[in-house]
Amino acid sequence: MDFSTILAAHERIASRIIRTPTIPCPALSKITGADIWLKLENLQAVASFKERGAANKLALLTEEERQRGVIAVSAGNHAQGVARHASLLGIKATIVMPRHTPSAKVERTRGWGARVVTEGEDFSEASQVAEVLRQREGLVLVHPFNDPEVMAGQGTIAIELLEDAPELDALIVPMGGGGLISGTAVAAAHMRPDLKIIGVQVENYASLSAFPGEEVVTRGGSTIAEGIAVAKLGNQCLDTVRPLLSDVLVVSELQVESAIALLAEQAKQVSEGAGAAALAAILTYPEKFQGQRVALPITGGNIGTRVFANTLLRALRRDGRLLSLILQIPDRPGVLADIAARIGNAGGNIIEVSHQRLFAAPSVQTAELEIMIEARDGQHADEIEADLRAHYTLIRG
Repeated sequence: MDFSTILAAHERIASRIIRTPTIPCPALSKITGADIWLKLENLQAVASFKERGAANKLALLTEEERQRGVIAVSAGNHAQGVARHASLLGIKATIVMPRHTPSAKVERTRGWGARVVTEGEDFSEASQVAEVLRQREGLVLVHPFNDPEVMAGQGTIAIELLEDAPELDALIVPMGGGGLISGTAVAAAHMRPDLKIIGVQVENYASLSAFPGEEVVTRGGSTIAEGIAVAKLGNQCLDTVRPLLSDVLVVSELQVESAIALLAEQAKQVSEGAGAAALAAILTYPEKFQGQRVALPITGGNIGTRVFANTLLRALRRDGRLLSLILQIPDRPGVLADIAARIGNAGGNIIEVSHQRLFAAPSVQTAELEIMIEARDGQHADEIEADLRAHYTLIRG
């Protein structure tokens, strides 16, 4: 794969995907000290960059291959990208998804007209199921990353970004299997040879954490950044991108959660975990990007509603804007009114109250009060807590 193949892919798929905007984000720039520009791939039809690679791969199939149909393995974005573009081209698509894939993702994939097979406990087992089906039915495999035609499709992001954005110092790209960063790095190296290309991995799947050394064995396990939860890069991706990388940064789960919340609150963008990983890198290593103009692709917006809500609430708790207290209070009239008045007079807002008289309290003469309070910030929360602690026995939840 070289720049000419990415440019050809760009022209080939232009009518089938959205040319997503690249926008400055003054709010995030103020918080981080870097001049941040966002490439909004969460605005694609399937809310992910993945359909670029799928669109390019499927457009290059021969007529005989189209008649056979295609198969892919994915728990989310690649599945929807393949399903959508197969539907647009009149190609039968089979998607194998792990058994425990959230039902919303399964139904969205079916909604694009694909046959969905839910088998296997994880990506590896699902891949084995897909290989059996591929051989039995003569289907064409559309790999999520380790395919030059898919890599070239993903690289079209960089063409758009570098045409639309002003002079950049760095481009930070999430890394899972490596399809996106491979295509992006090749395009950027041609268009802007001086641009730093920095990869980001989440800590449980940090196979290149020893960069520029050899790959390391990853711990695996659950992560909110499931889109980059890949044990190692595809061999073709790694061979392509290694000589073009400036650095690889590793981020924690909590930093990814914080990045999701910041994108929602400050940039007004819904992002999945993998899509927020680049911002998490800036939050984790701010000194590397101070005063620099940095572009971040928001690679996808497919985050479950419950996960998104919980992530925002957890961020509010960490910031001190949600204060959870458990108070042991005398069981007598007027106590609840006093507590409510103290919180209100301090400018706090009571969100939730649970009052237990019978079984939770340590004595029949006391009651236990669990209370959730909205505060302006951490300092404000500490002031509310201090006032209550001066009058009641409490612990912070």
